[in-house]
Amino acid sequence: MNTNRLQAANRAKEAHKQNIQRNIERRLQVARSQGDEKLIRQLEAEMRYFG
Repeated sequence: MNTNRLQAANRAKEAHKQNIQRNIERRLQVARSQGDEKLIRQLEAEMRYFG
């Protein structure tokens, strides 16, 4: 029972991390298309943090 709960928690944690990374990637694409260098640097830093 505890093993299943731990596995479910690990899957949820990984899914959450992937969602955050996808969100940052989308935001980074928009920032690049708009030429917002400050936001690009900030989002790249976030990607490194969550990478």
